[in-house]
Amino acid sequence: MEIKLLGKKALVGGSSSGIGKAIALQLAKCGVEVTLMSRTEDRLKDTLLELDTSYGQNHGYLVTDFNNYPAHKKVITNFFAHHTVDILINNTNGPAAGDVQSKQEADYQQAFELLFQNAVYTTTLALPHMREQGFGRIINVSSMTVKEPQDNLVLSNTMRTALVSWGKSLSNAVAKDGITVNSVMTGYFETGRLTSLMNMQAESEGISFEQARQQKRNAVPIRRLGEPKEYGYLVAFLASEYASFLTGASIPLDGGIAKTLF
Repeated sequence: MEIKLLGKKALVGGSSSGIGKAIALQLAKCGVEVTLMSRTEDRLKDTLLELDTSYGQNHGYLVTDFNNYPAHKKVITNFFAHHTVDILINNTNGPAAGDVQSKQEADYQQAFELLFQNAVYTTTLALPHMREQGFGRIINVSSMTVKEPQDNLVLSNTMRTALVSWGKSLSNAVAKDGITVNSVMTGYFETGRLTSLMNMQAESEGISFEQARQQKRNAVPIRRLGEPKEYGYLVAFLASEYASFLTGASIPLDGGIAKTLF
């Protein structure tokens, strides 16, 4: 099976590093014209140079801060006033770690805007073109904590669950238009976000970073952390015609760590 997405355009959130970057790289290899999106312009420029252009794509990027919803909303509105996309990857940085007792109302509001409102608003702007052409792919980068919440990630648990639920409802509404909506339940991947969480774990438990890292690896039945490029492979499939009968799904990509059946 060879995945070719020639002529398709994608907007990929959080794509200057980690999982978002890996998704952008793989989509470009499949022929997609990619618009990167994150808050760090230097890293966006570096990533832009890494994107495959074998099919004549003219890739670009947007500088935006997902943590500033009003400003981000203006950036996205302006983008869609002049552009359309066929593939939308809803992916942002995660909110600060912490348990229920450490968070205040303002923290929940900010996390709501970061993980839910950003995705909903961007998707709303992307949908008209997708409907008109009878094709669209909306892929939400989520987390395994939607199904198995972790006490120290209360903001992420709560808001990502809301987005997955919304995505399921959206998938039913747009399926007749040739648009699929799926969410990926992310496990432990080699990313800066996981490194930060392991550093916090090491400090709170009085262990070394390598011990914290080994604990994460041991928790995964495959006994290793995921590589971001593996994420790109799954997203490329979901974006293709091969996945046209797959929608409304919450797909685990976690090395088997989830204990739930569904």
